[in-house]
Amino acid sequence: MVESSLIASFLIAVVIIIAIIIFFTLVPIGLWISAIAASAHVSMGSMIGMRFRRISPSRVVLPYIKATKAGLKLSSNEMEAHVLAGGNIDRVIDALIAAESANIPLEFESARAIDLAGRDVLQAVKMSVNPKVIETPVVAAIAKDGIELRAKARVTVRANIARLVGGAGEETIIARVGEGIVTTVGSAATHKEVLENPDLISRTVLAKGLDAGTAFEILSIDIADVDVGRNIGAQLQMDQAEADKRIAQAKAEERRAMAVAREQEMKAAVQEMRAKVVEAESEVPRAMAAALREGKLGVMDYYQMQNVISDTKMRESIAETGAPTAPDESEK
Repeated sequence: MVESSLIASFLIAVVIIIAIIIFFTLVPIGLWISAIAASAHVSMGSMIGMRFRRISPSRVVLPYIKATKAGLKLSSNEMEAHVLAGGNIDRVIDALIAAESANIPLEFESARAIDLAGRDVLQAVKMSVNPKVIETPVVAAIAKDGIELRAKARVTVRANIARLVGGAGEETIIARVGEGIVTTVGSAATHKEVLENPDLISRTVLAKGLDAGTAFEILSIDIADVDVGRNIGAQLQMDQAEADKRIAQAKAEERRAMAVAREQEMKAAVQEMRAKVVEAESEVPRAMAAALREGKLGVMDYYQMQNVISDTKMRESIAETGAPTAPDESEK
């Protein structure tokens, strides 16, 4: 009996200890006491429900205490719903407190939507109070006289909380400012106009309303630096002249090749005509033999023709012998 009672007492003690551990695991007593001390009432059942919904009670209760002490009229259920949606409730509460301190109208629903859209709502509120300076990369533009200018601008922007959801970001601002710089420099008659009045770029770009559809409001555009780059116009003219030169050389080479081909054709034609002459001369003895056989040419006529031919050859030989010879290269 004694042993059985001891075993029963031991089991009861173990069960009690396990129950206490489970109780303190499910119920954050310290957090509940902190909420009561801050007059931010959150029931113990709500905290246990958060545990079952796999939400750490501190993620909801601590921001709720902060919001209550700041005088914000919010419920723990709204904050828990934002956490369940994947938002950062602590950052949202900080943004609401900062907005209220700066007299910036910002509702909890708007702050939730901004946070769930992936934007830093606290940073947006801070940027509304302290405008941010965005520095653009070096933008190269060419004036009408062909001179390249390299400009760098600093854009002062302020967050527009009403357009944070669905508004374009900093990349769009930088791209639009760069486009405005290129347009302004490109419309200038000479690069000297831009160098003499850099604020011409600022006024022209600012007048275009580049912040439309973005999450920012452009306050000012300041040209930080303008440098003279390459003479693009002269470079283009040099490239065009080089291209024209190559075209002319190609055409001249084509004409030379055609002339060489024509010369070869003429040489071939001369050789062909010579072959025809030789062929015709070879027919003369045959014709004479045929004339002798047919009685159309007498023997005396033949000898007389041979005498004429011999006389002609002699005259040609005498003429070649009496002609002056060209001086030798060695004698020169």
